[in-house]
Amino acid sequence: MSTKTLHGIFDDEEILLSSVKEIRANKIEIKEVYSPFPIHGLDKALGIKETRMAITAFIYGCVGLSLGALMIYNIMIIDWPQNIGGKPNFTFYHNLPAFVPVLFECTVMFAAHLMSITYLIRCGLFPGSSEKNPDPRTTDDKFLMEIEVDGDISKVKEILAKTGALEINEKDD
Repeated sequence: MSTKTLHGIFDDEEILLSSVKEIRANKIEIKEVYSPFPIHGLDKALGIKETRMAITAFIYGCVGLSLGALMIYNIMIIDWPQNIGGKPNFTFYHNLPAFVPVLFECTVMFAAHLMSITYLIRCGLFPGSSEKNPDPRTTDDKFLMEIEVDGDISKVKEILAKTGALEINEKDD
């Protein structure tokens, strides 16, 4: 049995959202939805799990804080100790209040840059990647629902037509 891919094209986000709910209620798996802008509630309607980017942000911030503290310790205590304002130059913890701005900026810089890189790699948007958009109209004003079907596709086509799809395109995989 060959797998076929159906593309249902919609012109309104509310119609698309209600169609997604109807199709998921009929136990049909939706592979992807392409939209020119974010649609509120679509992720819950598709059953997408919450992202773990907050965890990665915390880890990347901890890496930045650790490397910033290591850098400051190496520069200000080991390599080039200076007596500034009578502060002791041989201990890290006595000078810690002066190092807080640098530590904060290292934390923010590492978290922001590493999260951006992680997002681009995770979404496949890194330089040199190929486009995966099946219809260029989804970057302008149309919405596309992609469904992979094994076997009989007439039921899925009927539900798509009933829920308001303007076009239903069929592709063989």
